[in-house]
Amino acid sequence: MPPARPERLRPALRDPATRRELVWLLRHATGGFGVGFLAVLAPFSAVRDLTFPLWWWAIPPGYASPSLGFWVVREWTGVPAVVALGLAWAVVTVLLGPPAARRQLRVNRRLLLAAEADLALRVAELTRTRAAALDAHAAELRRIERSLHDGAQNRLVATTVLLGAARRSLATRGPDAADRLLGQAQDAAELALGELRAVVRSILPPVLADRGLAGAVHGLAAASPVPCTTEVDVPERSPASVEATVYYAVAEALTNVARHSGATRVHVVVRRTGDRLRFRVEDDGVGGAAERAGSGLAGMRGRMEAMDGTWGLTSPAGGPTVVEGEVPCGS
Repeated sequence: MPPARPERLRPALRDPATRRELVWLLRHATGGFGVGFLAVLAPFSAVRDLTFPLWWWAIPPGYASPSLGFWVVREWTGVPAVVALGLAWAVVTVLLGPPAARRQLRVNRRLLLAAEADLALRVAELTRTRAAALDAHAAELRRIERSLHDGAQNRLVATTVLLGAARRSLATRGPDAADRLLGQAQDAAELALGELRAVVRSILPPVLADRGLAGAVHGLAAASPVPCTTEVDVPERSPASVEATVYYAVAEALTNVARHSGATRVHVVVRRTGDRLRFRVEDDGVGGAAERAGSGLAGMRGRMEAMDGTWGLTSPAGGPTVVEGEVPCGS
């Protein structure tokens, strides 16, 4: 959502929209006043001076003067100069009036419509990140479906088959064969239960609720096959969605380090500064990581941007690889 307008003087003066409005006020009070004065004065003076021969003689002596009022016309010999001045005013009206008005309009649009342009860009950005979030959500659902179909479902099918075989063996081959099949069915059921727990943890890790983001990140570091050090400074809890976003980003980064980087060490930093929750994962691997459509890095970007956050990847050939991002987490 767009930031609220500041209510105090100093933050208001630092606000870009306030500064644009102050610049507009200054320019409109000077240049705008001049353009407006020209738009009224020039055509009026042109008409007055061009029609001067028609009425000057009816004015009391000593009062018949041109629009500028620098001299008084007392004889017909002074009338052509007034007409020439009227022609000059007409030229100014035609040649200078429209360009000055268009310039003033451009200045006003640039200064006053900037906020609307910012809002339009913001809407476009939110539309894009919403689409990315929906794509990430669909990809997550497909991953969960594959995990259930290829793992727990197959284990449960095997458990059902073994239980059926044990039931038949109990009547035909005796208790020993049935006991062996029941043991295999129990092993398959335990494996299925473990895989179901893994799927549930991948949806929303219980460690986040139990130990908070700091404990969850330390758990990821402890489970990393690459030696991992951590710096976690999160003095207070953030919303669950924010913590989950950062948790999955760090988890994905550590997974990529273990699979692709060839690193010997990795360092994780998670820190809350004001209303921003930041993370940084740096390894000493071979580098060359790239964001590709459908990759875990692209999914990480989608998660971060869907939370109105930012994400960055730096991975030159030869390393190091740095993945970092930040998410707003409220005040």
